[in-house]
Amino acid sequence: MSADADADADAAARPADQETMESIVVEDAVTGYENSEILHGVSMRSRDGVTCIFGPNGSGKSTLIKALGGKLPLWSGSKRRGDRDLTNANASDMVDSGIITVPQDGGLFPTMSVKENLLLGGYTVDDKQTVQGRIDEALAAFPVLEDFLSAQAKSLSGGQQMMLSFARAMVSGADIFLLDEPSAGLAPSLVDDVMEQVQTLVDNGKQVVLVEQNVKAALPTADHVYILAQGSTQYDGPPSGLAEEDELIELYLGLG
Repeated sequence: MSADADADADAAARPADQETMESIVVEDAVTGYENSEILHGVSMRSRDGVTCIFGPNGSGKSTLIKALGGKLPLWSGSKRRGDRDLTNANASDMVDSGIITVPQDGGLFPTMSVKENLLLGGYTVDDKQTVQGRIDEALAAFPVLEDFLSAQAKSLSGGQQMMLSFARAMVSGADIFLLDEPSAGLAPSLVDDVMEQVQTLVDNGKQVVLVEQNVKAALPTADHVYILAQGSTQYDGPPSGLAEEDELIELYLGLG
């Protein structure tokens, strides 16, 4: 049996609730903005591979990713990783716990060089050797960037800028990545490239929570799917459970 077949067999044999690294888990999350409640008791957790969160505009996808990443406080409910309670953790606390958010625009410093952006990924790390080792790892994952180390980030293509955002996040040492619509604003020809970059993160041992509006592009990467509508969970299960396209559309539009 081939190595790939062995890996597939191992994945199939592993119980759905058993993971090879500690996941981020949120239970009964209620939050929103000012006096507007957006999430109404949403529960979810990351899985090994890619956990996709789909939903129409206004469904609460981005609100959920902000709550997961500590950028938006929970009004009620809980958040944890393993035995560590992260309910009241801010974004900095989340990075310390190995969980990092990559925003929709990538969050790069456009006039700084690619190398400088990568170095900023390790700004909380005192050991320069550790930072350089992580940069080497990131460049091994995304070797195209090696040709642009001295170039300004703004000179890269849209797909390359997202690649740099992923690489910089790797330098932080995080092993759970929260991605907020990384394909937004990109030319259709680049969307598949970004999804390949997402798979590169997984291949490098990362868990990915992916919020995406482009369901057709993201669904093939998914190992588990949540569908939100009107701040509530409409679907929680494997992508294989969405066997009928009509069912996906119904759930995606919040009609289920």
